[in-house]
Amino acid sequence: MEGQEIGNPFLQQGIGLCVDGHDPVLVNKLLSKDIDLTIQRHEVGQTMFKNMATMAPAMGMIGTLVGLVQMLANMSDPASIGPAMAVALLTTLYGAVIANAFAQPISDKLARASAMEKTNKSLIMETISGIQEGMNPRVLEQLLSTYLPTGKRPVQEA
Repeated sequence: MEGQEIGNPFLQQGIGLCVDGHDPVLVNKLLSKDIDLTIQRHEVGQTMFKNMATMAPAMGMIGTLVGLVQMLANMSDPASIGPAMAVALLTTLYGAVIANAFAQPISDKLARASAMEKTNKSLIMETISGIQEGMNPRVLEQLLSTYLPTGKRPVQEA
């Protein structure tokens, strides 16, 4: 492995621990901890956007109420009713747009990216465990191919 460039820091860490001769249980524990902490960090961003998606419609409704209060306060002046009604309607629209076109899609995208990273790191951890156990390369290949969708798995020769 000397002189080989490893682009993935997680794989580099796992291979480094493996090459240094650390116990497989310790390597598994360290890599599992890395995965868990990564997921926790990702959940912070997801939660922020999820909360924004939850709160935006409520903020829109508060704006609507403010606009309606302005409208009702100036019922004697017909010219002021239109702008106040516009504020009331636009704040509802803004709340819905922020929640459904911005915050929720970002939260979902972050969740998908986090799940993909967790799967990738789990695959790497499985590989390193297989190498440390001295697993047959063909068996290891079959084990790792389970991470692929059925249609994308390599065809086994008879």
